[in-house]
Amino acid sequence: MLGVSFYRPIAEDRFEATPYTRGPWDAGSQHAGPPAALLGRAVERQVGRDDMRVVRLAFDIVRPVPIGRLSVSTRVVRAGRSVAIVESELIPDGEPTAMRVTAMLIRTETAVAPAVSYGGPPEFPDGTAEEAFFPVPYDVGYHTAMEYRFAAGSFLAPGPATCWMRMRVPLVEGEEPSPLSRVLVAADSGNGVSSVLDWRRYLFINPDLTVHLHRYPTGEWVCLDARTWIDPDGVGLAEAAVYDRTGALGRTAQSLFVAPR
Repeated sequence: MLGVSFYRPIAEDRFEATPYTRGPWDAGSQHAGPPAALLGRAVERQVGRDDMRVVRLAFDIVRPVPIGRLSVSTRVVRAGRSVAIVESELIPDGEPTAMRVTAMLIRTETAVAPAVSYGGPPEFPDGTAEEAFFPVPYDVGYHTAMEYRFAAGSFLAPGPATCWMRMRVPLVEGEEPSPLSRVLVAADSGNGVSSVLDWRRYLFINPDLTVHLHRYPTGEWVCLDARTWIDPDGVGLAEAAVYDRTGALGRTAQSLFVAPR
């Protein structure tokens, strides 16, 4: 059953991944964007304070996340008045932890400092046809659950790229995605949109993802202005500035394992 979301809830902190979570490297494994957002959702719910904002999330992708049933386990490591640390793990049924996050939250204040801006967001390509995803051997997956508009570059052209993205389906069935969920579903795509090697000849997989945010997005669209560096020894880094249609949100970084197929 395809479903109408990335995940169907089974019970409290229990979910079933739908085929929309499928990533481009393995038909049986999830793209890291949806599980990152699911862990971010758990972090937001754990703290339970409206005056706390998630400002940093450091994800470790321990092993491929299978498409199937999974549980999310979350705990507060530090609950200070102004700063909180929360950890969350994603555990597939019958398997060890596949992905974990350590999140930092900071208490917000009202109008304590002037806003600082460094210009507006990249151009939004209104009226532009959706860019083709690089070919994968299946019809349904993350690539069909997201909408893409490139202001510069493309999936099929190597090098830096600026890509606007939005979710076609909710993260969890029956729920409106939070602003943080919209960022995290897209954030793991920086490596993909700015790839510098031929995907037919090389694997370039990220075992981690770090997201820093100075504000949450408004609206449905999230933009990654991304670029990738690769060392001859097969280690790389992808980083992206993150925007919405109002302006800058933060930055992402991904360490890369690179190898011939």
